[in-house]
Amino acid sequence: MARVTVEDCVTKVPNRFELVMRASHRAREIASGGAPTVERDNDKNPVIALREIADGTVDLDEIEDALIKNLQKFVEADEPEEDQLGFDMPGEASDEDEAAPAEQAGTEQVDPGQTGTEPTAAEAEQSLAGGFEDITTKD
Repeated sequence: MARVTVEDCVTKVPNRFELVMRASHRAREIASGGAPTVERDNDKNPVIALREIADGTVDLDEIEDALIKNLQKFVEADEPEEDQLGFDMPGEASDEDEAAPAEQAGTEQVDPGQTGTEPTAAEAEQSLAGGFEDITTKD
């Protein structure tokens, strides 16, 4: 029965790959609780999905959209409106621009890991020499 059903479906979906993708997605929908639109007749879900496509009782565009949505890994986010991007019009001052002079008036922050001076050659040599030892092996 499945062979006849596939031949009937090829007239609705000429590309067999697309037919398989749509029918398998519809069969998964039925397996997860979706109501079949044709009589079950003791058939398995893939056969029911093919019969639905052949009879035209399901919308192929809806199945395709659901399939694409199901397979998508990355969903494009809507881009924010221009006023939400934080761009200011010329001549307008933003809240950040007004707060900047107050922050600049304070003391300069220095990274505690930086002392501001370069190590002397002797200090650099001492730090390198402390990590290595001469090892002799006895044969």
